[in-house]
Amino acid sequence: MLWFAGILLLIPMLALTPVGWYAKKDPELWGFPFFVWYQLMWVFLCSACTMAAYSLVKKARPHVPMRTSASLDAEDDR
Repeated sequence: MLWFAGILLLIPMLALTPVGWYAKKDPELWGFPFFVWYQLMWVFLCSACTMAAYSLVKKARPHVPMRTSASLDAEDDR
C-alpha cells in the first residue's frame, strides 16, 4: 500500500517536469493558453494526489501517540 502512495506522489512530478511538452499556446481553454491552464489543473490534481497518498500512509501506519515529557519522567522514576 505504501508503494501506491509513492506512485501517487510521483505522478505530479512526472507530469510537470517535461516543460517542453506543455509549453505551447494551443489548445486554449477560456482564453488561457495550454501552458497556463495545464499548470493550474495540476495544482488541484497534485493536492488530490497528496491527500490520497496521505490517507494511504495513515491507513498503513496507524498513529502512535507521542510520549510526553510527563510520561518520560514517570518512566525514569521506575
